[in-house]
Amino acid sequence: MKVKMISRNPDNYVRETKLQQHKMPRNYDPSLHPLEGPREYVRALNATKLDRVFAKPFVCNLSGHRDGVSCFGKHPKQLSTLATGAYDGEVRIWDLANRISSRNFVAHDGFVRGIAYTQNGARIFTVGDDKTIKVWKAEAPEVGEDEVPVNTILSKFGLHGISHNRKDNKFATCGEVCAIWDESHNDPLKTLKWGVDTLHTISYNPVETSILACCASDRSIILYDQREAQPLRKVVLTMKSNKLAWNPMEAFNFTVANEDCNLYTFDTRKLQTPLKVHFDHVSAVTDVDYSPTGKEFVSASYDKTIRLYNAHHSHSRDIYHTKRMQHVVCVAWSLDNRYVFSGSDEMNVRMWKANASEKLGVIRPRERVNFNYQEALKQKYAAHPQIKRIARHRQVPRHVLNAQKKMRAVKDKEQVKEANVRKHTKKSKRVPYVSEKKKHVLKEEV
Repeated sequence: MKVKMISRNPDNYVRETKLQQHKMPRNYDPSLHPLEGPREYVRALNATKLDRVFAKPFVCNLSGHRDGVSCFGKHPKQLSTLATGAYDGEVRIWDLANRISSRNFVAHDGFVRGIAYTQNGARIFTVGDDKTIKVWKAEAPEVGEDEVPVNTILSKFGLHGISHNRKDNKFATCGEVCAIWDESHNDPLKTLKWGVDTLHTISYNPVETSILACCASDRSIILYDQREAQPLRKVVLTMKSNKLAWNPMEAFNFTVANEDCNLYTFDTRKLQTPLKVHFDHVSAVTDVDYSPTGKEFVSASYDKTIRLYNAHHSHSRDIYHTKRMQHVVCVAWSLDNRYVFSGSDEMNVRMWKANASEKLGVIRPRERVNFNYQEALKQKYAAHPQIKRIARHRQVPRHVLNAQKKMRAVKDKEQVKEANVRKHTKKSKRVPYVSEKKKHVLKEEV
């Protein structure tokens, strides 16, 4: 005689304490779940819709400047500290946690052209239109003490930008020439020049710290090595580049913000063609800054918007704008990869979320698991037409929409004209096809 008995082990379904979740027995055999795919698709669709519903990127507005904001300086050690410079020569230090200005002083006569912290965050270097480099203490002075610079260096040339070395006590300035300085000397250690009128931005490589790059007024991008006596290489574009940012994770890649509404990512080992051309802006791009992960960057434009890009994609993943925000001059990405800062002509510094729908504040473990699950579903079904359409859709200001239509019409007209020329040209004089990447680079000089 055969007897069948049900055997249950309490360890499989009884929780040990009241704080634990009830154990749910599950069989993961796909044949028992024929509707798993459609069920996941509906969840991904709902997650994408909720992502757009909760997309509230604007965090706060930091007001206090009496003129337009011209430049940013990020503290290398403190996430809640940001330095900003204005057109009237004023520098303000912001306490981002409390959203107040903790300190302000007039640093220069005229524009503040650049702000840079030392590698340990103990000093602040500022340059301005008055041809001076001023060194300030990072800590606020004691009560009753005057706000005076630690050191003032008078330069022979006009100054347009400054960048500090990540590891050494050296910093570089640009203007009529590229000058390499030491913190303990009042004269430049080295002056590098390549027959250019003005260098208007400079940036040290954060990984290969002896390499730096400048954007020049003759539409060129120049690479320097502070150990060499001469500049290394130069690439000339069709229009002027306004700003340059190095990828903090890929030492050989950098991105430039150009006057022709595009951004170009270059590999220093092959400057003949850019790795990627980033579109979508409808006016000159004024600034660019990378996230600390190196996977994304943010750009500011004269079209009153800021855009967030994936470093390997041609089109932006998000656009931020407000009714009051005017021409955006400078942007910065926080070192914790959660926030983006923008400074614009109407004297305001704005703080945005890097991920528009991210929840701020304390997130419980079950919430975190759910968010991660939704993110995985959105990535899995990202190519489905309905989900792709909802995820890509953005409301843009009317002037941006009209400019996009106009630029699209101009581009279509050029393509039709080029096709007609090829159609009615002899084979011996056939017009060659030129890729979009190669159109914007004129030459490379070594």
